[in-house]
Amino acid sequence: MSKSFTIGLVQEAISDDVASNVDRAEQRIREAAKRGAQIVCLQELFNAPYFCKSQKHERFDLAESIPGPTVERMQEMAKELELVIIVPIFERQAAGVYRNSAAVIDADGSLMGVYHKMHIPDDPLFNEKFYFTPGDSHRSNSDEANGFRVWKTRYATIGVLICWDQWYPEAARITSLMGAQIIFYPTAIGWHPSEKAEHGEAQVEAWRTAQRAHAIANGVFIASPNRVGHEDEPGTDGLEFFGHSFVSDPFGRVIAEAGTEPALLVAKCDPALIETTRRNWPFLRDRRIDAYGQILNRYIG
Repeated sequence: MSKSFTIGLVQEAISDDVASNVDRAEQRIREAAKRGAQIVCLQELFNAPYFCKSQKHERFDLAESIPGPTVERMQEMAKELELVIIVPIFERQAAGVYRNSAAVIDADGSLMGVYHKMHIPDDPLFNEKFYFTPGDSHRSNSDEANGFRVWKTRYATIGVLICWDQWYPEAARITSLMGAQIIFYPTAIGWHPSEKAEHGEAQVEAWRTAQRAHAIANGVFIASPNRVGHEDEPGTDGLEFFGHSFVSDPFGRVIAEAGTEPALLVAKCDPALIETTRRNWPFLRDRRIDAYGQILNRYIG
């Protein structure tokens, strides 16, 4: 059974200055390392404002390649600090093919791979289908597995899903079955200001409950770093990102949680708890894999 590992989650407010956002993330990562973190995850699209609030072609200019300047800088820091770093950025994969991505860097600075967000929302002020090509579910020509993935890093076997993925039990289940000890969900979720008074608390609780349920159903740790702060969008009330980044153990217990201000969470995860949980709640053992074919249908009337 593998050793305990310590994770860090960065919850930050983002400015229009991409360079300063990256500088601040580096400071947070170094702080996490000083506090004992071995794996650090940044929030979704960490280096820029959440640009999907409207459909503007010039915002594609925010994208960069992987590897590229931001990821390469994080690779250097990972090697220096012997950290695993999860770097969620807007990726230009090819002309006209842009992804909501997370690069996974091992503690020796090597780029282990990239996860592409599979589920892409399209809601008011969350116009992600305009910008992002969804992750592929087949194998590429390079024979590198796309779709849901796990990585055996120096410190733990990790899965990465992104934001809207967190509402889908299928994504958590598959990632867990592939051997993830912890699933990271880098996130950018917030309130429409006009809805906050009536629905705000319930929205946060639904978000947290859905992910804790994934932890329980699969016997894995869950870690979700979200952004904070109000971000403007001309002609609208903008979005208020609600933070509440948290870590859940396999029993669904919240072992670390932030509020609505910038924060750095550090939490220790013991894989022995995965074994204990699955022995007492053997949900994976008792699955009726012979009876689930209908799940592949969009709808069953």
